[in-house]
Amino acid sequence: MALFKVSLAPENEPRIESSSHFLRYPVMADFPEWAALREQSRAFLKPWEPVWPEDDLTKAGFRRRMRRYVKERREGRSYPFFLFERRNNKMVGGLTLSNVRRGVSQCATLGYWMGEPFAGAGHMSAAVSLVLPFCFNTLRLHRVEAACIPSNQRSIQLLEKMGFRREGYAKKYLLIDGVWQDHLLFACLQEDFASANWARSMRAGGNLKEFL
Repeated sequence: MALFKVSLAPENEPRIESSSHFLRYPVMADFPEWAALREQSRAFLKPWEPVWPEDDLTKAGFRRRMRRYVKERREGRSYPFFLFERRNNKMVGGLTLSNVRRGVSQCATLGYWMGEPFAGAGHMSAAVSLVLPFCFNTLRLHRVEAACIPSNQRSIQLLEKMGFRREGYAKKYLLIDGVWQDHLLFACLQEDFASANWARSMRAGGNLKEFL
């Protein structure tokens, strides 16, 4: 059973944590570790991501990224997280809730990336398990959407494992690796989350507190 709670990271940033992993908002001090992991994983991530800006892995580029993250988070439009292992505080990937829509939608889009050395070890399953309670219990969303390229079997398996249901197929949906690519569309509703066995097991360990 995964126990999760919200606490304060050393950088005074709140975090969502279980016994094995934690998610927290990025801070400028993360730059060296983030840049090293992204560079190490460049070829691994390239087929699944938009083309990186030329200065993406520079400190100046990361600073602009941080400014955008802070602005969008304050406006309630996006919530970016880095993913760490608790046993060694090592960054293994990242996850973002973007395009948050309120009003009659109450919806957000889930995206994620994993460093190549840590792929296939269950880290992203742990991350999604942590962020969904935040989506439904804290942000009070009704729907979390995700999309993946049809050939990305790892991502398909992850989403289905986490309770997402396949809803459609979008032609030339996103510009990935410089090419407009088809995507499978998935969604997890608040009702799906509330009734899932894995969600009930997680909630038995404690209640998610405010994390904004």
